[in-house]
Amino acid sequence: MTPPVLLSPFKVRDLTLKNRIVVSPMCQYSAIDGVAGDWHLVHLGRFALGGAALVFVEATGVEARGRISPGDMGIWNDDQARALARIAEFLKANGAAAGIQLAHAGRKGSTRRPWDGGGELNGEDAVKGEPAWETLAPSAIAFAQSYPTPRAMSITDMGDVIVAFRQAARRADAAGFDVVEIHAAHGYLLHEFLSPLSNHRTDQYGGDREGRMRFPLEVVETVRAVWPARKPLFMRVSSTDYVDGGVTIEDTVAFASSAKALGVDVIDCSSGGNTPTPPALYPGYQVPYAQAVREQAGVATMAVGLILDATLANYIVTQGKADLVALGRPALEDPNFAIHASATLTGAPDYGLAPTPAKSGLDRLAQSLRHMTSA
Repeated sequence: MTPPVLLSPFKVRDLTLKNRIVVSPMCQYSAIDGVAGDWHLVHLGRFALGGAALVFVEATGVEARGRISPGDMGIWNDDQARALARIAEFLKANGAAAGIQLAHAGRKGSTRRPWDGGGELNGEDAVKGEPAWETLAPSAIAFAQSYPTPRAMSITDMGDVIVAFRQAARRADAAGFDVVEIHAAHGYLLHEFLSPLSNHRTDQYGGDREGRMRFPLEVVETVRAVWPARKPLFMRVSSTDYVDGGVTIEDTVAFASSAKALGVDVIDCSSGGNTPTPPALYPGYQVPYAQAVREQAGVATMAVGLILDATLANYIVTQGKADLVALGRPALEDPNFAIHASATLTGAPDYGLAPTPAKSGLDRLAQSLRHMTSA
């Protein structure tokens, strides 16, 4: 019997994913000096045990000033890369491909962790050993009143960030990751360049759409140049700013087309994040953007955003609205989403999606339940 599309393989470059279910990058704000610990291994490892095809490490800073908070993951030094290699090895040993999202927070950096109230780091934080740092952006415009005002980047600053992305991609390859995703969404640095709301530059990196795309595309080009040709390159975008005068889906299609020409294989279609006002939320609210980019830019896409159940996820890929679906909080709520999806879509859970130790226990559970039912 032909499996549901959600449970069918997907090949991109030399990587074949066993199904279309991806675990999205989710910030944990729990690294120490950018180094992953046991929390991250357990948090991410459970998704491999639950049958997801590709598991992404959270937004990982390519330099220290590119962090959102002091607890962010980093990959700007070898100690950080070694800790990440442990995670990549575990994911791959247990049936999932390992992905990492390379990021720079731009003007949304130097902030407290969400559970500490968010907002700009201050003197109290410095006393605790977490001092504020200078943030960078295309223009000296703060994200919100409670955020630091960034310094407008010089051409030298931009060159430094390009080098940081290039070095991060090299470390990600050496650490064993199968996929790199460039973070160009959610109001962080690359999105800030793309959006007229945050990019008021008058040089070649501002102004019209072509100028605003220039720096993010230079980052894509440098990452693709050092990321092995056999390995896929993803990119997350904010498809719209939801604000007049901001990024539109037409802008995103043009950006995706240019990124594809430089070697990006999959566009991860999110939205918003460059203004403090959130969009209206409903299940699958960002799927139309993934469909528009897929059809108009001719590139594979990943849909993300409140994809809450297997039926919706399968509908998205069956109808050609996206090639992959990414789960964030739904995966937190159900790390075995892929196994449960197989039960929903085929009538029987596929425990073969789990590695052998987990599969053995799940098989015994199923046997026990059958005996209970027949007794």
